[in-house]
Amino acid sequence: MKKILLSLVAFLSMAWAFAAVNINTATVQELQTLPHIGPTKAKAIEDYRKQNGQFKTPEDITKVKGIGKATYEKLKNEIVVGGSAAKAAPKPKAAKPATP
Repeated sequence: MKKILLSLVAFLSMAWAFAAVNINTATVQELQTLPHIGPTKAKAIEDYRKQNGQFKTPEDITKVKGIGKATYEKLKNEIVVGGSAAKAAPKPKAAKPATP
């Protein structure tokens, strides 16, 4: 039983460690968990969001001062912009009643 519990804890830890960071909702502290993002760049990302709104694509992070294409290449597999306004599928139209 101990082995199963330890395996489960290890698996969940690894899943958390590999979770992508949502650059639209992450705090400064969460942004700092990304490679090559320290306190200054994390604050710049937060400030950019406040001034310009949410990022539409992960590559939009290159619009932040101090984050270029090289940094983006190192981050692209670890960032997402999920939570953007996704359109819901249209509701099917109600069927017309059959006429006798």
